[in-house]
Amino acid sequence: MKRYLKNMNALSVKEIEKLNSSKVCVIGCGGLGGYIIEMLGRIGVGYITAIDGDVFDETNLNRQIVSHVENIGMGKAEETKNRMKLVNPHIHVEAVKTMLDNSNATTLLKDHNVIVDALDSIKTRIIVQSTSTKLNIPMVHGAIGGFYGQVTTIFPNDKTLDFLYPENSRVDKGVEEELGNPSFIPPLVASIQVAEVIKILINRGDLLRKKVLFIDVLNNNFDLVKF
Repeated sequence: MKRYLKNMNALSVKEIEKLNSSKVCVIGCGGLGGYIIEMLGRIGVGYITAIDGDVFDETNLNRQIVSHVENIGMGKAEETKNRMKLVNPHIHVEAVKTMLDNSNATTLLKDHNVIVDALDSIKTRIIVQSTSTKLNIPMVHGAIGGFYGQVTTIFPNDKTLDFLYPENSRVDKGVEEELGNPSFIPPLVASIQVAEVIKILINRGDLLRKKVLFIDVLNNNFDLVKF
């Protein structure tokens, strides 16, 4: 298909077909999630579940790609689905208009090939890690705040988030509450998360597994820390 012609030198036809038949769950349709879903849809991931019970507000306009002045107050998941109909009508986006928690995590996350963490709640991230282990599904974690970000890929039982967020120091919100979120950091971190998802799906390349990429664009530092 001509739509995927520019993928051809990077991905084989077989790999593109694999993406078309894959199911990815993205939790959060805001700063990170909007860009993640956009890129997954454009590269041709055939089935995307978009989970978010929140609505857009004016403070989202500086960085969330799906938000605009005419959809303030509208649901993030449904608006993301509507946008993807315009971007790539050949894929299916399932909009789930609820917040993920312990009571629904297993039901929402099962039957996917990869789970993507685009959250801003550490508590919910830990739920996702635990549930992905139970379901035997790899997850890709990303977090942002100010000029900084981090990405890691977590396979079942890796428990990488336990190192990043020790239980005795966990707060509900991450550093973005303190540092803010300028427009340039979500697409940067989201693009690395999407690259990890694609590498998992096509089973090619070096994953950020048992290591975390710490990003500091203020000082142009990209540090890879192994666990």
